[in-house]
Amino acid sequence: MPIEYRIVHQRRLVLAKGHGTLTDQGIFGYQRDVWSLPEVGGYDELVDMTQVEDIALPSTERVRALASLSADMDAPSRTSRFAIVAPSEFAFGLGRLYEILRTHDDRRTKVVRVFRSLDEAKAFLDIRGTLP
Repeated sequence: MPIEYRIVHQRRLVLAKGHGTLTDQGIFGYQRDVWSLPEVGGYDELVDMTQVEDIALPSTERVRALASLSADMDAPSRTSRFAIVAPSEFAFGLGRLYEILRTHDDRRTKVVRVFRSLDEAKAFLDIRGTLP
């Protein structure tokens, strides 16, 4: 699977890393697998795209579909934060598109931001020191 993740319950945080080629199926699979778990509702999220070499999305419409699905899966009763680390130009651009779409969806309860570095993302999520 191109996206590996772990859940840090004591921090109410999902940590995910993309590797190699990120596909449509991998991205949507991650979203459904993780965020359908009732125990992670309202958790913060950090997705690190540093090791992603290629992103194979068939169209920007799929980014729109992912943003919509994600907003549907947000915990309605709790605001959380989602940081995307995307150092490459293409990943950063797609991340910003996703951020904009999520920001303008009235159903969303996650605040999404895209960063170039892990340190910036950690600061946004208020994570000090090394990742748990």
